[in-house]
Order: sequence, then structure tokens, then C-alpha cells
Amino acid sequence: MRRLIQSAAATATAAALALGPVATAHAAPIPQNEWWFDSWGIKTDVWPQTKGAGVTVAVVDTGVNASLPDLKPAVVSGTDLQSGGGDGRTDQDTDEGHGTAMASLIASRGTHSGFYGIAPEAKILPIYSPGVSPPSLSKAIRFSVDHGAKVINFSEGASVVSANNCPDEVLQALKYADSKNVVVVASAGNSGDSTNNAEYPGSCPGVLAVGAVDHQGKPWEQTQRQDYVTVAAPGAGVGGIGKTGHVYNSGAGTSQASALTSGAVALIRSKYPQMKARRVVQLLTNTAKDFGAPGKDDQLGYGVVSITRALKNDVPQNAQNPVYARLDKAAVKGSAGGGKGQAAPATKSDGGDSGGSNAPLVIGGIVVVVVLIGVGIFVVMRRRKPSGAGGGPGGGPGGPYGSGPFPNGPQPMNQPGTPPSFGGHTGRQPLPPQGGQQFQAPPQGRPNPNLAPPQSGPGMAPPAPQGRPNPDLAPPPE
Repeated sequence: MRRLIQSAAATATAAALALGPVATAHAAPIPQNEWWFDSWGIKTDVWPQTKGAGVTVAVVDTGVNASLPDLKPAVVSGTDLQSGGGDGRTDQDTDEGHGTAMASLIASRGTHSGFYGIAPEAKILPIYSPGVSPPSLSKAIRFSVDHGAKVINFSEGASVVSANNCPDEVLQALKYADSKNVVVVASAGNSGDSTNNAEYPGSCPGVLAVGAVDHQGKPWEQTQRQDYVTVAAPGAGVGGIGKTGHVYNSGAGTSQASALTSGAVALIRSKYPQMKARRVVQLLTNTAKDFGAPGKDDQLGYGVVSITRALKNDVPQNAQNPVYARLDKAAVKGSAGGGKGQAAPATKSDGGDSGGSNAPLVIGGIVVVVVLIGVGIFVVMRRRKPSGAGGGPGGGPGGPYGSGPFPNGPQPMNQPGTPPSFGGHTGRQPLPPQGGQQFQAPPQGRPNPNLAPPQSGPGMAPPAPQGRPNPDLAPPPE
């Protein structure tokens, strides 16, 4: 079982010595081991081109704590789909704050805690969605589109009968998002090493479904093995800011991978504001770096997102675009397969009398019953629920949001090797200087033992030295 990297305390001088000439003994300490910054070349190669300005990302989740200093400038007024009112600017997670954590990965300003989102000039449209029911998801999509979002992030999902099954209500909303030039991103699922159920909305046509990799560019062991997985992104050893302002330095899930991919979409749409949603997804798909078996596979799809490659915008216009090819096919059929819009199969008369046979009615009734049963047994499997807790994979206590934003618990520290390059600068660079101490909200319930304790004191300790590069982890040639 592959282990994941995690930040650990070390002195700034030791970190500088380990990292070579790209950091000096006088450099500001990196407050949080956001290893994906190095792999994607965020500071050196991406931020000089774009920081996400002018793009709003809808985060359909548990709401976002907009009072946190790092997020307050980013979060605009959203909605609460449960009450029909509210603005989504309160995180209603019963644990550490899943929605806030996902928003922080996308657009945290980093000015207070030192934890940065990859698109720190983007805006967040928070949508509190209390469940993964088709009505809730379709409303979330339509609200996002109608309120200026250019990207919609779903770090959540529910199991479906098959990977080709997408509730018709959700499919229609996705068609609406496509018609309004909005990209929809969703996590692929966290039960790949157990039940490996197909999960929507990630399995739906028109959705960019994201798997998770670790700091070595290898598939996270629990990431879904499904044909609908299109790309992958960092999702193991990935923390975030909880709803109380605590910065967590561990966690794993395709939730994080989806949020970071939504941030990548924001970066591209900010640099190319006139670019169509379909083109953005086409770029991400065709510039992904293949870290798995050659060619597309069911864990990493076409490969790991490479933001710097995508920003070059040099993919042919006629290149493959499987996410929207599926949506166009579903639009022609009038259904995603298995949805309410699918007609019952035609049946030949089997009888010899002039009255024909009642077989069509019987079979049609069976089809209706099967569809109703299938819809009725959608099992909510939020990415944020702990694996193996409670009633099996994805289950656990704590209501529909499980036991917190980082359900797989703290990961081992001091793993060998350096982060691979996902198309960015290969050297480690310090993040911009961080400000102040962490925001400390009043305690909200007992701490979750599955989470690493938040950092304390002014600033945060830099990560442990990563050692010399491992030649076995060298990225494939460009």
C-alpha cells in the first residue's frame, strides 16, 4: 500500500539545504506542505500568467465559512438549498468543514494562515446542498449557472446502478450548463479498492470526473476504477482549512482532487476569458501527463492534470473531447441510459390471436418497476465519509457529511522522494510570505481523531527535507 507525504516540522535552514539553490537560508518558511504547488509549478510557471481573477467557482457542498480571513475576500453570496434561503456563507458540516476545505484549496488568499489556494484571485459561490438527490444536484447546477459561475465543483457523489446511469433531471441540468458555457467538475469516488461503485454526478455525461494521485504521481489506492474517470489530480496527502480556521496537514480523497481541478479550470478561464467550456476541458484532457499504464486507464483517465501544458493552448481543435462526446450522444438519445427519459424496449407480439399479446404491457411494467427501484436505492456515498467506518466503505456516523473534510485520517510523514512534475517547474519554490497567525474560532465540538492536529503558533513550520530525487519517479518525457 502506497503511503502519502505529509508536512512535518523542520528548520528553514535544513529545508533550504535539502532543496538546493531554488531556496535560500533566508527564504520565508513554507507554512504548509502543499506539494502540488511544486508539481504544478504554481508559483514559478502558473501565477505569472494567471491567478484566477474574474472567474467564479461554485462549490456545491456543506457551505463555506466566509468569516475566515483567508476566504472572506473570495466568498460571494450563494444559497442554502435546504432552507430555500440563506447565502451558503456558513459551513453546516457537523465536523471540521468539508465545504470550507474545498474552497480553501481553490481560492484561499493565504494572507492569514499561509495556506494558499491555487487560484487565489478567483471567487467562490457557496451552495449548501444537504444531499446528493437528483433534485438537489439539478437545482445546484442551475443556480450556479444563473449566478455567474464559470466552474461548478462537486466534491461529492452517490452510487448508481451503472456508470452509464445518470438521473434525467441531472442530465437536463448538465445540458443547461453546457448551453451556458459552464464547466462541471466532480470527484470520481473513494471506494475503488472495495465496492468501486459508479457514482454520479461524476459518472454523468458532460462532467469532468477526477481521480486522485499521491505525491509520487501514483494512483491513490482508494480512487475509483471506472471508465468515466477522465483525468486525475493531487488528492492524497492534501489538507486544507477547516471551518474554524485550523489548517490541517493531511487528508486523502477524490474530493480534494476535484477541488484542485476546479481551481485549474479557473486559472485557464481567467487567462482566456473568451474560451468556451468545451475547449477548456479539451485542453485539460489532451495535455494530461500519463503517470499510469500507457494510454487511458480507469484510475487516472488520460493522466494527471498539467496546468502549464493546458495554458499553452496548443491542442488541435479537433482533438478528442470525451466528456462532451458523451453529452452529445446522450442528447441525441434523449437519455443518459437508465434515466426517466429512456423509452421501454419495443416488444414483438408473441400471440396468434387478433388481439395481440399483453407482453409489451408486462415488460413495460417490469421496466418501470426496475427503474423505480434503481432510483430508490441510490446510496449516498459522500467523498467526505470515512472509509470503512460504520456500515462499510464510505459509511460512518455524522449524518450525510460523514466525519469531516479529511475522512481518511492523517498520513505517515517523511516519505522518500520528491514530488513529480505535472508539467511545471521541477524545483521547489517558497510560497509568498504568509501573514499573521491562524484564525482561531471558538471550539466546535470534540476534535476528530482521524485528523492531524492543526498547526499552532505564529506561522507554521516548514516541511521536512524531501531528500535527493528518486530516479524511479522521474516524469515521462514531454
